[in-house]
Amino acid sequence: MCEKHPKWRNGERSSNYKSLINIHRSKGGLHINNDDFPDIQNMVSKRHFLLTRVGITGLKKPTVVERDGRRINLIPTFDVYVDLPAYQKGSHMSRNAEVINKIVDMSVRTPVKSLEELASKIVVELLATHEYASFTQVDLSSDYFLEKTSPLGRKSLENYKIKASARKARDGPLKKILGVEVVGMTVCPCAMEITREMVSSMYPDDKETISKMPMLTHNQRNISSIELEIPPEAVVEADDLVDIIESSQSSPTFEILKRSDEGKVVLNAHKNPKFVEDVVRDILYYLLERYPDMPGSAKVKVKSISEESIHKHNAIAERVTTFEELKK
Repeated sequence: MCEKHPKWRNGERSSNYKSLINIHRSKGGLHINNDDFPDIQNMVSKRHFLLTRVGITGLKKPTVVERDGRRINLIPTFDVYVDLPAYQKGSHMSRNAEVINKIVDMSVRTPVKSLEELASKIVVELLATHEYASFTQVDLSSDYFLEKTSPLGRKSLENYKIKASARKARDGPLKKILGVEVVGMTVCPCAMEITREMVSSMYPDDKETISKMPMLTHNQRNISSIELEIPPEAVVEADDLVDIIESSQSSPTFEILKRSDEGKVVLNAHKNPKFVEDVVRDILYYLLERYPDMPGSAKVKVKSISEESIHKHNAIAERVTTFEELKK
């Protein structure tokens, strides 16, 4: 039976509200705050359905990460969730912001070693704060800058996305995930061979030379990402994941390119044409090569999107697997 919203009469609680308090106390909840106001979140829900994720998204806080003598200032976006039992009307969302504020404030004074470590601290504190929750999840995402060098030696700070997650069931192990997202470019190998045949038919005397040349084709902006579950004993650097992705695309891209550099980037990309499927498979290959001792149970998700230039749609490829499956 669902309880109706309690009413106040002449400044006093109704008997219905008192009975509702007793119902919730039997479930271990707290129902009156320090100001003696009703805790509506702890009322009985009219619809008795468990909710797998309830929380807040889009909260931004400054964070300091210090690793191997390198200090990095980030402004990640926090998405924080807990599950909600079927009997409870609402989640105490202000507690999420309070936990983030507490942990992040500590990280500014005593820097954490990684974003996934920060996320892990938050999920543990969330379980302690939300006594009714059996599961918590924290997702972080931030701009992340690395110094890169163009083909002809020009240095610039390039923007990437770094992601981190932590998830924990109350009676289960803590799971940490590190991810990166990289924007590069691909060039289409199919269109390249089609134009090669067309150009060869136009210049039959130069067919042998044309067969050895990078040929006309269409370019794509490629957005690729890795999300890697990190076991407690493993060490994974975000910079290495960025390098793996850029090595798998046709070419990296750069914010600053003068004319000679621009020509070199385009030429290098056309020497290395790739389908979006090739990008994902190369990333998986380099992950195995880079982390040969990664436990077989570690999960990995690789995703690549090529934004088409001659089509109105995009191309996508993805693999979600474990290291054990990849080694087969």
